[in-house]
Amino acid sequence: MKDLLSIYAPANRSRMLVVASLLTAAIAVVDWWATHYISLGFLYLFPIIVFGGFLSRTRIVGVALLCAILQEAFSNLPENEAVVRLLFSSAGFVGTGLFISEMIRNRRIVLRHSEELEDAERQLRSIIEGSPAAIVTIDSGGKVLLANEAAQQLLAPGAPPVQGQSIKSYLPALHSVLKTQPSRSFRTTFQCTGQRSDGEVFLAGVWFSTYSTLSGPRLAAIIVDLSEDLRNREDLSLDHLLKNSRILMGTVAHEIRNLSGAVLVVHKNLSRIKELDTNDDFQALGGLIQSLERISALELGSTPAQNGEAVELTSVLDEFRILIDATYHESDISVQWEIQERLPLVWADRYGLIQVFLNLAKNSQRAMMSTNTKRLRITVHEESVKIVIRFEDTGVGVASPEYLFRPFQRGAESSGLGLYVSRAIMRSFGGDLAYEPRFGGSCFAVVLPLHVATEEPVSA
Repeated sequence: MKDLLSIYAPANRSRMLVVASLLTAAIAVVDWWATHYISLGFLYLFPIIVFGGFLSRTRIVGVALLCAILQEAFSNLPENEAVVRLLFSSAGFVGTGLFISEMIRNRRIVLRHSEELEDAERQLRSIIEGSPAAIVTIDSGGKVLLANEAAQQLLAPGAPPVQGQSIKSYLPALHSVLKTQPSRSFRTTFQCTGQRSDGEVFLAGVWFSTYSTLSGPRLAAIIVDLSEDLRNREDLSLDHLLKNSRILMGTVAHEIRNLSGAVLVVHKNLSRIKELDTNDDFQALGGLIQSLERISALELGSTPAQNGEAVELTSVLDEFRILIDATYHESDISVQWEIQERLPLVWADRYGLIQVFLNLAKNSQRAMMSTNTKRLRITVHEESVKIVIRFEDTGVGVASPEYLFRPFQRGAESSGLGLYVSRAIMRSFGGDLAYEPRFGGSCFAVVLPLHVATEEPVSA
């Protein structure tokens, strides 16, 4: 069929129309000459077949009617049946021409679509082969049908091709999906433990979907190695745990130091009483106070320069927005953002800053649960040598602002350390957290020093 279509190629149009026209004329001459012997009108089908591949439908009908008239004009059949023969031959010629025209048109469409599919397949194959992520397709029995180079390097580096092998030895969880749920359609993601051909275990992130074919259900999956991300995340979590522990212990030591100072004053006043000079319990109390002073004097904190770094605040706010949008949407709370364009770099700890933002957002969310108007307004502006980020909500407000930043507040959620620790985190890199009174609701201001390339960060 493709060879036949090559005859009808657009480049052959003029030549083939000339051939069809000459063939029509030749048939007419031969038919006229052989009128008394045999009718050759059926031969007009051949030029009509040629004309059908190049002419429009209207012209095909015209040519077919002309051929039917020529056939009848040189026919030696009885004249009383001429009209009937003319109608039938016209219908046959017209139908043949239109059939050829439609067949060629459909065939061209199919070939064009086939070329588009082949081009798309080549592009898709190029994308798959060049992808840094491992891509595999698996049949219903768990056998790997297709695996790109990244899949080979991930699952079996330096080993025989994974194509044709069972995926069970590499990703048992993926194999169980096809075995336990063969009739269900999936389009999801999960994390599981994988094993390479050399026995090394790794954490795999898998995005997969199932689809149906004539040969049964199949599964296509994208696989990435998350082991390094997991190690980095755990190391980062440990670093921040230690950093936050130092900050918390430093603030607790500060409180203990204040308390020790007050107790020391009382102890000195009591030491003037002569009767207590020989009292063993009073002497032991003095020793305890001195030990408490030594503990509180330990330098657990560090300087703002050590705790902070240059941070692009816009990206931090974008990440924070992603973290709270879904939760606030579920709680029917609207969030209004007013962010100054082209914010300068600030001096802060990126992850500590996000923790402070999340704590303030959660406090506002809890404060607005019982109010009719639920709105959180977050504004970011540069003021002098600092950036101020305000969290202003329409919640129930703060009854006793003077106790806000004290630890273990009564009535507070969890341990009552949220605001206490948040301010300690801010002050660890030279920032601050403050409460700004409002007539309705509450407002907290996060103050960040600007990043100065050649100098120490400026404390707020």
